[in-house]
Amino acid sequence: MQSENVYIRARRVVREVAPLLRVVRAQDRALADQLKRAAQSVVLNIAEARGSDAGNARARFATACGSAKEVQAALHIASDWGYIGSQTATHLDRRLDEVCAITWCLAKR
Repeated sequence: MQSENVYIRARRVVREVAPLLRVVRAQDRALADQLKRAAQSVVLNIAEARGSDAGNARARFATACGSAKEVQAALHIASDWGYIGSQTATHLDRRLDEVCAITWCLAKR
């Protein structure tokens, strides 16, 4: 089931982002807080979609994709400012693209 698959993928991303939060927080508390909220939002919206009717599920999957894009942007900023390595940001960018592609497809069903 695609919704279970994307939920697992999103949780993997959260686990990879978690140690970066401490690094980013040491330099920029506001960015770290935004990154944390956006990463949580991806997983929480996917979970909510999995328990919703079709209309609400589509909206939650679309929101999850938007939050994944927000995580990507926060990681880009953290990389651009030298808080995290560019390879780390690129790696997570690819993982988040996968999450977003799946959630976007689920939102368009």
